[in-house]
Amino acid sequence: MDSKINKLNELNTLANLGGGQDRIDRQHAIKKLTARERIEYLMDVGSFEEIGKLVTHRTTDFGMQNQVFLGDGVITGYGTINDRLVYVYAQDFTVFGGSLSETHAEKICKIMDMAVKVGAPIVGLNDSGGARIQEGVRSLGGYADIFYRNVKASGVIPQISAIMGPCAGGAVYSPAITDFTIMVEDTSYMFVTGPNVVKTVTNESVTSEELGGAETHASKSGVAHKTSANDVACLEDIKKLLDYLPQNNKENTRSFDFNLKDEIREQLSNIIPENPNKPYDMHDVISGIIDVDSFYEIHKDYAESIIVGFARLGGKSIGVIANQPMAFAGVLGVDSSRKAARFTRFCDCFNIPLLVLVDVPGFLPGTDQEWNGIIIHGAKLLYALSEATVPRITVITRKAYGGAYDVMNSKHIGADFNYAWPGAEIAVMGAKGASEIIFKREIANADNSSEKLAEKEKEYAEKFANPYEAAKRGFIDEVILPENTRRKLIKAFATLQNKQVDTPNRKHGNIPL
Repeated sequence: MDSKINKLNELNTLANLGGGQDRIDRQHAIKKLTARERIEYLMDVGSFEEIGKLVTHRTTDFGMQNQVFLGDGVITGYGTINDRLVYVYAQDFTVFGGSLSETHAEKICKIMDMAVKVGAPIVGLNDSGGARIQEGVRSLGGYADIFYRNVKASGVIPQISAIMGPCAGGAVYSPAITDFTIMVEDTSYMFVTGPNVVKTVTNESVTSEELGGAETHASKSGVAHKTSANDVACLEDIKKLLDYLPQNNKENTRSFDFNLKDEIREQLSNIIPENPNKPYDMHDVISGIIDVDSFYEIHKDYAESIIVGFARLGGKSIGVIANQPMAFAGVLGVDSSRKAARFTRFCDCFNIPLLVLVDVPGFLPGTDQEWNGIIIHGAKLLYALSEATVPRITVITRKAYGGAYDVMNSKHIGADFNYAWPGAEIAVMGAKGASEIIFKREIANADNSSEKLAEKEKEYAEKFANPYEAAKRGFIDEVILPENTRRKLIKAFATLQNKQVDTPNRKHGNIPL
């Protein structure tokens, strides 16, 4: 029996070494943790249970039978993060560059199936050179098997992808389907085709970092929801993100202890400038409403005219969508509409209530926006909010003009509570533009057209550029003082915690993709 135990110990030791000490040292030399070190840091101490540790590939072509590593380049299993069950896989770059083989894919698929069965999140730590070319179509089939499961798990369990090294070719599509993608700065990249292929096909010279680095995908493409300075920071980001999410679509998020006290926030009364055209930072409004230091922003550097992220209000998770007057006056554009729509749909999938803070002058005009489909992309946000059945509350802080008023969670598309601050302007457009249209002839015939325009602008503003016309119609439930906003929202969300909505019996809607 001793010999058999020794044999098992030898195999476990060998599996723990991955591709060998030399390759582990190379991983450390470029400031990257190994796959096992990443899992050890991510999971609660002693909680990780590995599955498939002794799996090996089955390939005999190209001399592969002489290159066999236990685990076949991916570590899979389950454990707890902050005392909650999570399934995880980590690709091991020290084994064939983390390339995906048939058996490598089977290991990932096995734990994905388990995660769906038991209703627990899955986290993928990606560090792979792509498909293992020695296996040909078998490796490609393995990718497709993973993609299929990503789709089946979508909206059922949270799926988080961390890009902690290369992720190229077919490998990029699994993270793209998952709910959140976090990239490590300077050591990770994602692209469908690499710089060499780009050079050959388009004659463009570009580096891996420029083509698909963390900064590129965080600020230009929107593929990355967040970037982290290094491996440890990335793993901490995953832990923090999971704390805002439920285990699955049938559960609610975790609640933290909270007792309603004096929730007046005087600082909220001093944020909006007297000049309606002067910007202010919507982050200050968010901070004044939510529980202290609880905001976890998503897509911070992408489409900055809108802010999305998770927060806690009264100890409970909420999703926050807010126009940002500091960037393009908070207008809705192609990218900001898509960003907010995607976030809305995630929150709706996983029972996370939505708070929408509105200061929007309209949709961004111009040929670039029109030619790139602002109509379709704006409709995505309209569709996503109209479709959402979670509790939805809107606060208009300053401007809500035109079609953007409708889109930003208005009463007309199913919002539960709609509040406005006293200085809010709810109208088809700003007073100046409206006056130039309505009183065009009168202004043109006036002795002093500029004085007449100012007079008519004031007249229009007094009649329409306020929240009271909308309140008269019931489109605004209450005009509230800014300092009362936090207390109002805590109580309003509490009344909605058992909200139920009957939806039409259909296979699925057809969102304007």
